[in-house]
Amino acid sequence: MLIYNSCASPQDLKTVESVDLTRYMGVWYDVASYPTRFQKNCYNTVAEYTMVDGYVKVRNSCRKDSFDAELSSIEGKAFVVKGSGNSKLKVQFFWPFKGDYWIIDLDEINYRYAVVGHPSREYLWILSREKVIDPILLEGIKQRLRDQAYDVEKLRMTPQR
Repeated sequence: MLIYNSCASPQDLKTVESVDLTRYMGVWYDVASYPTRFQKNCYNTVAEYTMVDGYVKVRNSCRKDSFDAELSSIEGKAFVVKGSGNSKLKVQFFWPFKGDYWIIDLDEINYRYAVVGHPSREYLWILSREKVIDPILLEGIKQRLRDQAYDVEKLRMTPQR
């Protein structure tokens, strides 16, 4: 059972209590997300996280328009928000802009899946260590997202192969 950080009101987005960043590092497949302009027509979307002294190196990649297209990628940095138990980060792809990266659901035993949201609820990613996520697990994640006032009808499955 996940324990969420308490927030001031039911409208506030709750994050997981804590994240072991060492276990969180590595490759994650984007299996479903809210459509964004920067991921439009992406196939095989992958996020890779690496610990670097004082921050997390972030590398997002995908293939635009088809599985066989050239790989497109971008690198950035993520910084832990103090006092968040590592569940809130600020991600920067273009200086000086930083965006909220909140881990709102996580397989706390095996780190097989993670759900990343934004306090505005305008952004959402369901990440998995595997290219395909178990449908029953996905339904459980969607229910927890509904409980956090996310519109799961806006989720789009990401083509992975």
